[in-house]
Amino acid sequence: MTSSLIETLPLLHVLRDFFIRCQATAYLVGGFPRDALLGRPTLDVDVAVKGNAVALAKDFANEIGGTFVLLDESRGIARVVLNSQMQWHGILPEKGGVFLKKQKSVDLSSFSGDIEQDMARRDFTIDALALPLDDSLDEILMDYGLAKATEKLIDPFDGLGDLATKTIKAVSNHTFQDDPVRLLRAVRLSAQLDFSIDELTSDLIKRDSHLLSVVAPERLRDELLKTLAEPKATVHVRLMDDLGLLCRLIPELEVARDVEQPKEHYWDVFYHCLETPGHVERLITKEGRDGDDIISYSPWLPSLKEYFEEEVSDGHTRLTIIKLTGLLHDISKPATKFLDSTGRMRFFGHDIQGSGVCQEILSRLRISSRGINLISTMVRHHLRPTQMSQGVDLPSQRATYRYFRDLGEAAVDTLYLNMADYLSAKGPSIEVDDWQGHCNLISHILHRGIDQEGAPKKTPSLVDGHLLMETFSLPASALVGRLLEAIQEANGAGEISTKEEALQLASRLVAEEQ
Repeated sequence: MTSSLIETLPLLHVLRDFFIRCQATAYLVGGFPRDALLGRPTLDVDVAVKGNAVALAKDFANEIGGTFVLLDESRGIARVVLNSQMQWHGILPEKGGVFLKKQKSVDLSSFSGDIEQDMARRDFTIDALALPLDDSLDEILMDYGLAKATEKLIDPFDGLGDLATKTIKAVSNHTFQDDPVRLLRAVRLSAQLDFSIDELTSDLIKRDSHLLSVVAPERLRDELLKTLAEPKATVHVRLMDDLGLLCRLIPELEVARDVEQPKEHYWDVFYHCLETPGHVERLITKEGRDGDDIISYSPWLPSLKEYFEEEVSDGHTRLTIIKLTGLLHDISKPATKFLDSTGRMRFFGHDIQGSGVCQEILSRLRISSRGINLISTMVRHHLRPTQMSQGVDLPSQRATYRYFRDLGEAAVDTLYLNMADYLSAKGPSIEVDDWQGHCNLISHILHRGIDQEGAPKKTPSLVDGHLLMETFSLPASALVGRLLEAIQEANGAGEISTKEEALQLASRLVAEEQ
């Protein structure tokens, strides 16, 4: 039995006992049997109930002290969110009770008729599996182990066979018409499970891809971010494109297709955008960095691992958000492309215009305000690290200070986006010496701007506004604010370091003003 299943057993026993007391027929369905059979973590549990699932969910939430959430009253779907500190006494007495620290929720849905009919309404064969929540639970999961679950498993569409061949196959030819978000879910499951999509199912996706337009933006967002969160993001966004989904999800990308770039670029604008998320992975993940000679030149600190794992938007990490930014970062290159007087191809202002376009796209997808700000800031400044050096000279301390001041929490993220952009631009034709020089530039900015813990360095305040007003007999005004900013910048650049030096600088600036 897998460790993830052992962790879930206390909840399964509580559910089993609850439904037996209620004399309700219930089955574990969907992702739970699938993931349990694959030995994957099974944090959320789906239960199909013959009867009123909404009423039963309310009763179950009251009984265990969880939170009831109505998901879809017309379809009889509700959720019980579990308290992370719930303790089930007496279930595994030898352990003195079990804390469900990793458990998240239980989704209950109603069905009528028999369970096979309910399975026929599921999305994919590997999800059309059901295990009875009755007295046979211990026999299935405890006495015999999960391998014997197949004896009790309800599997009308040979989901077990497709699990064995690692295949995602639609239950019927109207699977995607019944719920079009399944179009993206197929790609997401392919990414999460490392499965391939059946050829007939791929044809159905292409046929029904236009139905994405009727899906709620929040559901589109969730599937996109979950897909990008998985390894091999470029492989999966390319799959979205092959299936006709990507540009229906983000129509603004379509105009980038076949848009030529200068000879220094390996890809056209469209495929450059699709390649960039994969290079973000190379730079930031352990799997990407290990054994990659090219990536070994890029700067890294151990503290950055935890930094990029921080959840920053819609339940997703900085890493995932930077991947999404990589996909969108050159979205306005087609609109800004022109040839200058020498015949050289230019994209002036694509960073500024792209930032605004990204805000529109992300708002449409209901990305959180923090996520929108992070992504639009990265897009707006993704060229800036390269622009900070003067010829062969590395950026000054003042330029570095301004960079971290202006970009705030997007500063470090933008440095790694910039390197991913470079790698994507060069493709397989990258020249190691040039790349090493670029990494030295980014390393210089990074190490001047952050401490050993990976946090941006803080510049202490040498004076405050009250002291300036008192010393120079100034009223509260914009001038005081300008003086404070000039002092802070000079301090951040290492040009001054004491209160006396700050006041001397302020004195000169006041004289200039007067």
